[in-house]
Amino acid sequence: MSTVNISKHHPDAYRQLLALDKLAEEAVQRAGLDPLLAELVKIRISQLNGCAFCLRMHTRDAISHGETADRLAVVAAWWESQYFTDQERAALALAEEVTRLPVPAPRIWDDGTLTDEQVSAVTWLTVVMNSWNRVAISSHYPVAP
Repeated sequence: MSTVNISKHHPDAYRQLLALDKLAEEAVQRAGLDPLLAELVKIRISQLNGCAFCLRMHTRDAISHGETADRLAVVAAWWESQYFTDQERAALALAEEVTRLPVPAPRIWDDGTLTDEQVSAVTWLTVVMNSWNRVAISSHYPVAP
């Protein structure tokens, strides 16, 4: 099978995903979540999906929001570190659950740390980020130094 950049072949679908991405980002803001938390969620989802393009982009975005090298180094094993707040840990656990869709789900994030609005915002952010990962991976977006 040849490599097909699906965003170029169906630009209207790509634009709709951009619009959904904007709505998810607005939901994150309205829910009172830190933009840095959103970048951590995007990074973790991209790690789970193996999307180098999105990992590079969102790691750079996290750094521009003030993220540290130490926290970025351990986000893949966030549950074993003490670097993350309770809210960040809940959001990362929720994002992993939505990405992996385990059955039955352990729901370790569901401890009351996130409000219903924040749960909804992180869930939408995760749905959108999973979509972006699949666009970038299936289209073989280039990732080079």
